Amino acid sequence: MATEILLPKIGFSMTEGMVAEWMFGDGEEVKEGEILYLLDADKSANEVEAPASGKLKVIAEEGKVYPVGEVLGYIE
Repeated sequence: MATEILLPKIGFSMTEGMVAEWMFGDGEEVKEGEILYLLDADKSANEVEAPASGKLKVIAEEGKVYPVGEVLGYIE
């Protein structure tokens, strides 16, 4: 079963964030705990770790803003 990659809520008032950069490309293997992407939110940059190990399926585009909880991709 695939693991969803969700846009996390970093701060109390955070409602959206931007995927600044994916560290891995679509179809690449990732390991749980590796830095998966950079998130720009509430005037800060954050490193978001992979929640599981497997093959990355990217849905979200770099530079686009998404709401908290949005599915950004999957790890299969």
